Order: sequence, then structure tokens, then C-alpha cells
Amino acid sequence: MKQAVLVVDDEKNILRIIAASLKAEGYQVETARSAEEAISKFAHGHLDLVISDHRLPGMSGTDLLAHIKAKDPDMPFLVLTAYGSIEKAVEAMKKGAYSYLTKPVNMDSLVVLVREAAEKRRLLIENRTLKKELSGRYGLENMLGRSAAIRDVFSTIGKVSATGASVMITGESGTGKELAARAIHQLSARKDGPFVPINCATIPLDLLEPELFGYEKGAFTCAYERKIGLFETAHGGTLFFDEIGDLDLYLQKKLLRFYQEREFYRLGGKKPIKVDVRILAATNRDIEEAARAGAFREDLFYRLNVISIHMPPLRDRKEDIHLLVNHFLDACNRKFAKNLRGFDFSVIEAFMDYDWPGNVRELENVIERAVVLSPHDMITRSYLPKKLADLGARELPGLAEGNLNLVEIEKKVILAALDKSGWNQSRTAAVLGISRKQLRTKMKNLKITPS
Repeated sequence: MKQAVLVVDDEKNILRIIAASLKAEGYQVETARSAEEAISKFAHGHLDLVISDHRLPGMSGTDLLAHIKAKDPDMPFLVLTAYGSIEKAVEAMKKGAYSYLTKPVNMDSLVVLVREAAEKRRLLIENRTLKKELSGRYGLENMLGRSAAIRDVFSTIGKVSATGASVMITGESGTGKELAARAIHQLSARKDGPFVPINCATIPLDLLEPELFGYEKGAFTCAYERKIGLFETAHGGTLFFDEIGDLDLYLQKKLLRFYQEREFYRLGGKKPIKVDVRILAATNRDIEEAARAGAFREDLFYRLNVISIHMPPLRDRKEDIHLLVNHFLDACNRKFAKNLRGFDFSVIEAFMDYDWPGNVRELENVIERAVVLSPHDMITRSYLPKKLADLGARELPGLAEGNLNLVEIEKKVILAALDKSGWNQSRTAAVLGISRKQLRTKMKNLKITPS
């Protein structure tokens, strides 16, 4: 969708020239010849930027600025002014104007300013939308689990969020490292600032450096204009380095310098830029061993690893599987407008037998696949991937023998689940879809004693 710019000036020729230049750059342009007309267009349409002459018939450009800022404090506002009235433009900037240009307007300068202001507006809206979505999806309450391993993670996140300490999050792919980083951000004093993630493993070095630090116009071939990097974008918030173990040694040195000085230079820049950014990092590698082997800077490792959080693999927290599958089932029912009730016993059994090399992300994908394919209100093994469907399914104990005594069937089902889980009551309860307290009550009533 094109970004919309409102240009306000009482001179027709100026409106025509500015509108033509901005349309050529791909903007949608509205024009107005008075502040009153501009207010009407502002009230009835979507805008991303306002450009206004300071001197207008009736209300002044400064009055228009005050009106628009009262309605939308983050709306970028550019002031046009005669050379002899620069003090008015400075006054307007103190009241919230983004910048000003003197008349006659240099169109190249105007286009650059518009591009920069409109991009900041776009990023602001994007971050607000993202934060709104993430507040539900990535809040700590949605990091599900009741196992001891995941409760330790919850506890550490709760303790470190309120601090400004650097955190290193380790764990296999799919364990929820970014989820943990987002939870730390959302629970911190920086929650209203941006959360900016970057994956160090997916971006080549020659692109990663300008992506992080930005560059000045002319810094290298094709640098036709200034670019704001992710460090600046994350000002006031959190910058998350995913897979930091893949970060090139050259960039490790630059990142270490930022830690030491809390400032950096854009590529081609001569002035240091200070930003207020919290660094979080994650890796699926043994980064401490990499540091000892010289593949990762030890000094940077110790800067990043002030607090360490290890995300446990799903195979080590299988008692959380039932909670997770029901959570994903509810989410998929909403997503695909379906109403599946649950899972056949043998499906949960297969989930508990499987080692989940792709961890929670793989489990989520398996549930989504099953919900999409299943025409019934219960998910059976036939809708699981073959590697899961083929995991030794067994009939419910008692049915093959023709024993229809429900008490005996329940007892045999519980005994089979206990045997399967090595008499681990938490895992058994997860397989059966009941709480550990309910399992212990049933075991007591059925006179099942630990083996």
C-alpha cells in the first residue's frame, strides 16, 4: 500500500510541483490550500505524513501542526518557510515538527526528508501492530509448561526481565529461544520500545554489517541515500541476535566495541551515534566451547553471557506435551475455523514415544497438519506424519480380551501408561490427559501401588 502524503500550501504551482515529484517517487498525494481544508482531509482519510507552508490564509501552519499533533502525536510534519522566517520553523520543530525546508524548495532535499520521515512512520506503525499481536502470543503466560525444566526458565526470565543485564539463551532449534527473548522484552521496562530480531545465520557478512549499523549516502557503490540500521531502530528497546554463534569474527569485534562504548558509526560515517539498546542473544551451539577453541571471541562471550538461560529440548520435558498439544489444537481450531475435540489415546502415546528433534516447533507443525487433514472431531494416528504413525501403536488393554468391565479397563490403561513411562507419574498423567493429582487419586482408588 502506498504511503499517503498531504501537502498544504496556498500557491497552486507549489502544490503541483511537490505533488508531481512525490507521485513520481511512489507516494499517494493529497493537497490542500488552507489549514481548514487540510484538517478536513486529515479527519476523513489515512495519512502518513504532512507537509505544510508556515504562512497560510486563516490558521497558520503552526496552528495546523498543533491540531494534527493533538490528534496523532506521531504524525511526521514538515514545515516549508521563507528564508527570513526560519525562527518560525525552529519554533514549529520545538512543537513537534519533524524538520523544515526553506523556499524555494529544493525538491531533491524534500524527497530525501519525506522518504526518511515516512520510513520512520512505517516502522513505528509496524512495531505497534507487532507489539499488539505479541502481547498475547509472546507473553510469558503463553510459554506453556509445568515441568521442572521449564519452570526454571520461567523463574529466570522473571528475575532478569526487570534488569538491564545481557542474556544468552541457549538450546536446540525449535525450543523457543526467540519466544523467551520476547518474553524478557515484554516483561521489562522497555516493553513500549521496539523488539528487533536479527538472525546472524541467514544474512551474509556484506549485508549484515550495513543492516546492523546502517550507512551514509555514498559509503559504497549503490549507497544512494542514508540507511538507518537496526541498532538505531532498536533505540529504547531490545536488539535480539539469534544464532549469534554464526556471527563473523569481524562483526564480533564491532559488537564488542559497542558494548564498551555504547556507540557506533554508520558505514561511511564520521560521527559516533549513541543509542540505548539492550542486547539479548541466542545460539544452538556450544558457544563456550567455541570461545575456548577461538571460533568466538572470549571477551564478547563474557559480555553476552552475564545471565544464561537454557531452553530444554522437548524430549526432556515430555510431561508438558499434553498441555502443549491442547494449546496448539485450540489455536488451530480458531485459525482454520474447525472444532476438533481432541486426540485419540494412541496419538498421545505416539507423541510421548517420539524424540521430537525439531522440538516444540515440530510439535506445533504436526498438530496443524493433523487439524487441516482430519475430517473427524478426534485426531487419530492416520493423520500424523508416517514417522509418528508407525510408532508401535497398541490396542487399549482389555478390549482385545473382550473385557468390558470399565473399572478393569481403566486400571489396565493406567498400568500400561505407567509401564510405558517407567512409572513416572508426571509423564503418565500427561499421556492420559489428566493432572498428576487426578492420576494419584485414581491409583489410590484402583489400588495401584508404585512398582
